[in-house]
Amino acid sequence: MYALPPVLAAVATCACVAATAGAQKTAAPATHPAVRGALESIRTDNPWTLDQQASICAIPAPPFKESVRAAEYKHRLEALGLRNVRIDSVGNVIGQRPGTVGDTTVVLAAHLDTVFPEGTDVAVKREGTIMHGPGISDDCRGLAVVEAVVKALNTAHIPTRHNVLFVGTVGEEGPGDLRGVRHLFQKELAGKINYFISVDGAGLGITSRAVGSHRYRVTFRGPGGHSFGAFGMPNPIHALGRAIAKIADVQVPSTPKTTFNVGVIHGGTSVNSISADGSMDVDLRSESPDALNALDAKVQAAIRAALAEENARWPQSRVRLTVTVDTTGIRPAGAQSDSAHIVRVALNAAQTLGFPTSTSASSTDSNIAMSMGIPAITIDGGGSGHGAHSLGEWYDDTDRGYLGPQWALLIVTSLAGLPK
Repeated sequence: MYALPPVLAAVATCACVAATAGAQKTAAPATHPAVRGALESIRTDNPWTLDQQASICAIPAPPFKESVRAAEYKHRLEALGLRNVRIDSVGNVIGQRPGTVGDTTVVLAAHLDTVFPEGTDVAVKREGTIMHGPGISDDCRGLAVVEAVVKALNTAHIPTRHNVLFVGTVGEEGPGDLRGVRHLFQKELAGKINYFISVDGAGLGITSRAVGSHRYRVTFRGPGGHSFGAFGMPNPIHALGRAIAKIADVQVPSTPKTTFNVGVIHGGTSVNSISADGSMDVDLRSESPDALNALDAKVQAAIRAALAEENARWPQSRVRLTVTVDTTGIRPAGAQSDSAHIVRVALNAAQTLGFPTSTSASSTDSNIAMSMGIPAITIDGGGSGHGAHSLGEWYDDTDRGYLGPQWALLIVTSLAGLPK
């Protein structure tokens, strides 16, 4: 059986769980014999977990094309004994582990998609404890952790008072705009989720606050013309330059951290042509909804001012530019105190397992729940990793990578509770 570190045995009854969402509480299960057995099985089954991580990562899951990986993940959750495993209308994989009471639902999720386009070589190469491959940490690690928790719960025959759903979401990465988790909270499981835990990437940290983002493609348009023969008309690329310069001069607060970036620019056909269009992709972020909205207003004003100035620069021209601002992604910000029950459960579970952790803000699947006031966190999946969103991404399981799935199991069982 799994023995807690002696110095931590006294804190093994740390976190509490609501028997209903906010009512009577039961002690955390860290010292429960079956839970201790499940923790030990995660440690001994660690090679299996790593095999799951590598093999699921070898299945491509480019943006909006996660279906092949989803089908395989559904098969795996079924084989692990979950009930009513299904793929919903947007592509999320959902498996159920019913509780004995069933009036509260806890979700443990990881995302299926990657940032890599179709045709990317996603083969995983192993070198000792290190695995190399696109998406191997983000989020093949999370998917493997979810599987490991299911396997450990069922191997140890651990019942929970409340329902636990295990989910592989689609659309977490940039262009997906959280479409999978939006669907969960707004349609598929609307009003039915009480706690949401996402596992995303490597390490042992907690995302307890949601960084919101507004993303736009801004396009200035005109008829274009010859750089010499048509000179004297407003130029979309010049207007774009004016807008970028104005955005670069925007002042933002350091607290709450608020940021802006022009990440991509497009336009032009040749060096001697006045382009017919010029566009930029803009990313605005903040932990605070108010600060994000204030920044958005400043950027929108900068765009309008740039358009007006470029048109005014050429008063004799009968040509006028136009501008369109297309929304490419909106992720809501969400504030959640580190004294929130779900955060304290995660902190106490980490203490029980004997490792330090800290809270931070980020943009993850938990954004949607946090923005709706539903208790949510995103945790790392253990081990260490580097190069997320690059072809050089790697994951190192080190000598205690199993702490990630152990942590997830303790959080889930603490929130879902054990029968009295």
